[in-house]
Amino acid sequence: MMMKPSRKYVLLLWLSLLVFSTVATGKNDDEKISKKENSHDETESNIMEDSDEERVDLANVFEQLNELKNSILKLGPGKGDEVSETLYKKSKESSSSENDIDENEAAENTARTAALLDMIAKDIGFVPLSSLQKSDDDLPMWDEDENEKDIVEEEIPIPLTPEQQEAEELFKKAQALFNATRSNKAEAYKLITGAATLGHSEARSMLAWAQLLGTQTGLPSATQDIPAALQTFKELVETGLPSAHMGMGFFYAMGLGGVKPSQAKALLHYTIAAIGGDTRAQMAIGYRHWAGISTITSCERALIFYRKVANKVAEQVTLSGGPVIQRIRLLDEQENPEYNSGILDDDLIEYYKLLAERGDVQAQVGLGQLHYQGGRGVPLDHQRALEYFQNAANAGNPIAMAFLGKIYLEGSDIVPQDNDTAYKYFAKAAMMGNPVGQSGLGLMYLYGRGVERDTTKALQYFTQAAEQGWVDGQLQLGNMYFSGTGVKRDYGAANKYFNLASQSGHVLAFYNLAQMHATGTGMMRSCSNAMELFKNVAERGRWSDQLMTAHTDYREGRIDHAFVRYALLAEMGYEVAQSNAAFILDREEATVLSVEDGLVMALAFWARAAAQGYSPAQVKLGDAHYYGRGTRVDYEAAAGYYRQASDQQHNAQASFNLGYMYEQGLGLSRDRHLAKRSYDIAAETSPDARVPVALARIKLFFLFRLDNLQQFSFSEQFNKWDLLFFVQNWDLYLIGILTGILSLIIYFRRPQPPLVRRDGMNVPPVN
Repeated sequence: MMMKPSRKYVLLLWLSLLVFSTVATGKNDDEKISKKENSHDETESNIMEDSDEERVDLANVFEQLNELKNSILKLGPGKGDEVSETLYKKSKESSSSENDIDENEAAENTARTAALLDMIAKDIGFVPLSSLQKSDDDLPMWDEDENEKDIVEEEIPIPLTPEQQEAEELFKKAQALFNATRSNKAEAYKLITGAATLGHSEARSMLAWAQLLGTQTGLPSATQDIPAALQTFKELVETGLPSAHMGMGFFYAMGLGGVKPSQAKALLHYTIAAIGGDTRAQMAIGYRHWAGISTITSCERALIFYRKVANKVAEQVTLSGGPVIQRIRLLDEQENPEYNSGILDDDLIEYYKLLAERGDVQAQVGLGQLHYQGGRGVPLDHQRALEYFQNAANAGNPIAMAFLGKIYLEGSDIVPQDNDTAYKYFAKAAMMGNPVGQSGLGLMYLYGRGVERDTTKALQYFTQAAEQGWVDGQLQLGNMYFSGTGVKRDYGAANKYFNLASQSGHVLAFYNLAQMHATGTGMMRSCSNAMELFKNVAERGRWSDQLMTAHTDYREGRIDHAFVRYALLAEMGYEVAQSNAAFILDREEATVLSVEDGLVMALAFWARAAAQGYSPAQVKLGDAHYYGRGTRVDYEAAAGYYRQASDQQHNAQASFNLGYMYEQGLGLSRDRHLAKRSYDIAAETSPDARVPVALARIKLFFLFRLDNLQQFSFSEQFNKWDLLFFVQNWDLYLIGILTGILSLIIYFRRPQPPLVRRDGMNVPPVN
């Protein structure tokens, strides 16, 4: 008799929570970002701490976890294990209510559950204490194949009731609308609501996420409702739904909805969700392993999770190359009025539309590309892209012809796939020397789409496109050299073309380079390089459009909506989301957290953003310690952060602040010479710093003069004079004095100009 799936998930959850409550796992949030960033460790160790009862020795944790696993294994007999069989028989005799469960099945289920617990322990970082002393290279390597194994065997599908079938059909229709090239979210959410009403778990979870993030669903009841989302996640966690575990992990990580923050519980829920295949959780766990948040730092483990997500992104990449990601920083927008976010103004878009309607070919091509790829504030819309490209192509524009070829070659729910039409447009564009058309013909010949496969012609067209700097030509040349298709295999050439394509931002170029670094193909293996490249790819999935949604929410005054969305992306490792979430909390604009908790959380987000190389975040960390925001006042720590931002990232603000601390002797020994040097560095780094630096230099000048005046002594100066020198040269001094007196007499006795009366007559001088 098979156990129902829900019972297995409940058993897994119960055992996982039992492990957690028994061994009380957890370390400080962000206390181990990396050895090279020890200063961030100090910051993170003082914030978002779990309760004392949660912090225990890792060696004891591992021992207790092993004991629990062994006790689970003893519940069912194993082959050749007499002790286990004896214990199992005794347990069976004392528990007659479980007679309906098959012994072999119980043994298999408990063994699989124990194995899953072992994997969760490994994911969370519960390792023997001796392993913590080893370097990352000494840690056991995880084979992706091993991690891909299904611990729970595939079960026989249970027939759905008519109500469940209806819910499933509604859910699938909604998914199709979400994934359409011209999505209809309002209609999709209506279907999701219907499926959720019928009890569909995934639909309920999607609505809970919409309530949590304040997603504009187009429904009358659409509003942010964090308590309702929390309640739904709590109910769905009991079924083992991965997306619900991700939601609960986020609640524990942030302390939203009155939940007591616990990074250990957040890590546990993230891990279960990641093992269940939730993309957001896989990114969150990958980032935590990479940054060392509540677990030991492990590049290899981070690589596994980020690679899984990158694989999904690579599979979804279309000929359009995917949406353009706009990483807008709220801090830069505020401090720099000339900051270019890359977002097109609505008035400018309307102006281009007007030009396109009047037949301007360049405007038609530009709008077509914007709607074809999406981004810069323009929604993805292949229908409009097709119309603009068609009008421009009719006017003889080769770029429009080439993009029409791409649309017909790929096909969509808007335009059916048509190789002949695609070839016609590609050929016309290529004849006019357009690299997009040349690359398109290369694709058709490479894969034999509508033409006979010819790798020689494919290589020729790709080379022509690459020589003109077209990214698709560079990418495909790299693929051909990597696989040895039509050319001799050459990993060096493949690496060269992948790098060229990556400079234009092609996501598949990053993905291919990541694979080469991860496997050491054609180069020395580098986990760190592979991890960063896979992270780059993972952050360019469809979910990255949430960055723009959050920015829109913030600009339109929906601050809490924007913050929660940024916070979720921050948990997934997006640096720009970390800095934006910290910015909102630092300004005390969000109301979903108390001011005190918000400042503490802001400090954590600034630390994470700084660890990813954002120098203004490093300055903000210094400011937090200088003013005591979210932590105690610590001038030495503040000076340390300013010094790092100045020395490592050449931040002008940090150099200026460091100069001020040298000048005042705050956290550093007072040294006005070093203060002047720091001010000079700030002026050299940024032209904007020249005015405040000039004022600071003037202040230093007067301070130097004041110090000299205070130290001046007439008696000491008189004793330093050489009287013999004055006696020997008395005549020179006398001549100088007489010359000065004579000059004064001549000046005052010079003839005075005559005065002029009002009637114009001169007045004679008075003798």
